[in-house]
Amino acid sequence: MQAPAFAQRIQRMPPSWVSDKGWWVVESNIHTPKQHIVYFYNNEGVLVYKEKLEGIRLKPEKEATKMQLKEVLEASVLAWEIHHLLIENESLVVNRLRKK
Repeated sequence: MQAPAFAQRIQRMPPSWVSDKGWWVVESNIHTPKQHIVYFYNNEGVLVYKEKLEGIRLKPEKEATKMQLKEVLEASVLAWEIHHLLIENESLVVNRLRKK
């Protein structure tokens, strides 16, 4: 005897730090914990902003940091949509991290 199995559709909400405008990537090295490069991309995969951080220990695993990076991402994508220019090292991330 077999019982029918019904698949349940569970719609999972993305975490609050995930943006619908694009994504970010943090490049770092364990040997230089206070040096990072953060890249911001729009949904088309176009690099819209890049910032090199020095002297700051970035902890991307923390939710507060993820939320701050999301805010910079959304501002960067908006600037990209207006000007269509790659912006680099405007201290957007540094300033946002220091506002905590």
